[in-house]
Parts: sequence; structure tokens; C-alpha cells
Amino acid sequence: MRLRTKILLSYLAVAIISLVVIFASTSFVAPRNFAHRMEMMMKHDTETEHGQGQGRGMMGGGGGSNAPTDEEINQRFRDALNESLLWASAAAITASLLISGFVTWRITRPINAMVAASQRIADGHYTERLPKHARDEIGDLIHSFNQMAESLQQTESMRQQLIADVTHELKTPLTTIMGMMEGLEDGVMAANPATYHLVHQEADRLRRLVQDLQELSRIEGGQIALNLRSHTPTELVKFATDRLAPQFADKNIALHVNLPPTLPCVHADLERTGQVLMNLLGNALQYTPAEGRVEVSAQPVDHQVRFAIKDSGVGLTEANLTKIFQRFYRVDKSRSRASGGSGIGLTIARHLVESQGGTIWAESDGPNLGSTFYFTLPIA
Repeated sequence: MRLRTKILLSYLAVAIISLVVIFASTSFVAPRNFAHRMEMMMKHDTETEHGQGQGRGMMGGGGGSNAPTDEEINQRFRDALNESLLWASAAAITASLLISGFVTWRITRPINAMVAASQRIADGHYTERLPKHARDEIGDLIHSFNQMAESLQQTESMRQQLIADVTHELKTPLTTIMGMMEGLEDGVMAANPATYHLVHQEADRLRRLVQDLQELSRIEGGQIALNLRSHTPTELVKFATDRLAPQFADKNIALHVNLPPTLPCVHADLERTGQVLMNLLGNALQYTPAEGRVEVSAQPVDHQVRFAIKDSGVGLTEANLTKIFQRFYRVDKSRSRASGGSGIGLTIARHLVESQGGTIWAESDGPNLGSTFYFTLPIA
């Protein structure tokens, strides 16, 4: 039952109780009160008449009738009715206060609990939750409050995890660089081009990580300007494949492009979409063994063009599919770290696709069965 219905019924209950009390008062209490008043008046008149009769007897006068007049009867009736209505009003007000107090308590109790819980959440206790309530507006508010608390807890967990991940990602190359420099200072390592090249690699890894973090921060903060125009899918794919074709050739991985000539144009940013494709193709290149195969295809689906990057690589588990677009998540941590990946390329790709009005997801039949990454862009 909705809250407005409960309040309306409480008002209706107050009105009904008031009417019942008034009806009972006028039907049962008022007649008895009136009869009692008439009886008291008749008794008083009888006593008065008896006293006057004795006085007249002593004075030798005659008797007379002292019956109540119509005005006296009406006055007694009004007095009886007013007294009954006064008691009825008191009873109705008492009942109304009890019902109103109960309804008010039922409404304010969860609100007060919500105020206290929100203060505890503001103090950093993100595990605070409110018990479930009836299915009314207050219940909906409590449900939304618990969802907000859950979201804040997840955000706080992600923040803590992000700090831990960034600290770990920075610590590894810094430790390597520090170790090499100490080795050079102590004369343990030879000061030759190979050593300097290793230091340069680790420094370059730090540079890429910082750039990726800056890029992700700008994208998540909505600080990137998109140059959305009409582009053919072939133009977008060619932007990425031309840059990565030499790397595929060096690793002896076949790169196939399967784009029908009748594909409609899409509304997209050329460079940002090229960045998405390069991230996905680079990911396929990294996790596909030599002599493997990567295919890029596209087809129109529901006013959108769906791009697909399919590889014959290591594949993904169900757990991987739910986390693959999270920051710093790696399917194969040792291989990713050795290749210098920051672990946030797919996160950047997700934000770039969504900022252009599309969606991105991954599918796989399981480990060592390859995987397919899909993303959509709206038709121009």
C-alpha cells in the first residue's frame, strides 16, 4: 500500500471515528442525559410544589400545577445535547490524536533512522544499511538509500584498490631503476648501453603509465573534446590497422579485415575510435601466439554498426569477462607486465566508446579458445 493511501485512510479513519462517536453520543448518551435532566427538573418542581402547597395550606390558599413550560424543556434538551457533544468531541479528539500519533510515528521512525544512517555514512561507515520497509514511498526511499550506500561503498573500494594498484605499478619500475642505479654505483653492473637501455625501458614504462592515468582521468571527468563526424567503418579500421600491421607481421600473426562495402557511415571521432581499435587490436596481438589469427569485421545492427575483433589467443574465463574492463585488471599478469601494459587500455576504450553513444563487451568460449571484443557506434 502506497504512503499517500495510508495517510488518506488515516484521515478517513479519524473522520469515521469522529462520526461514530458523535452518532453514539446523540443516539444514546444525549437521550439519557436529557431524560436525567427532565427527571431532575420534575423532581425539583415536585419538591417546590409540595413546599408551596404546605405554605398555602397554612395560609388557607388553594393548590396549583407547576408543569415545565416548553421553553424549559427546550433549554434542558439543549443543555443535554451540548454536554453530549462536548464529551463526544473530547472522545473524537483523543481518538484522532492516537491515530495521528501512530501514523506520524510510522512515517518519522524510518526517516529518523535514515538521518542517523546518513550521518554514519558521512563519517566513513559505508557498510551502513537500513532494514527493508513496506512497499510504499518510504520503502522506495530506503531502497534508494541502500543502493546509494552500496554505490558509495563500491566507489570507496575502487578508490582504495586504485591507490593500491597505482602504488604497485609505480613501485615495480621504480624498484628496478633503483636497483640498477645502485648496481652501477657499486660497480656490480657494467655501465654499458645494455644497462642504460634497461633503465630507459623502465622509465618509459613509467611515462606510459602516467600518460594512461592522465588520459583515463580526463576521459572519466568528461574533459575530452570529441570531433564527431560521419566516417566509413573502413576508414576507422584502416586508421588502426595501418599502424599495427608491422607488429602483426613481426610476430607472424595473420591480420584479416572483413568489411562489406555496403556498410553505412557511423557518427564517430576518427582518432578516438582509432584509439579504441588500436587498444583492442594491441590486446589481441599481445594474447595471440605466433602463427595465430586476428580478424576485424563489422555489420549493421539496429541503427548501429557493430565492430568485432576476433582472435585465436588465450581466451577468457567467465570471471575474466566480468572484470576485463576494470582498471589494472590483467588476464595474464606476468605476460602483461613483461610487455609493459598498464592494464587500463580496455578501461579507456570502454569510456571512449560510451562517450560516442556506443557499447563495448567481450565474449569467449573459454581458455585457449580465443575471444571476441565487440563495440558499437551509431549510424550517421
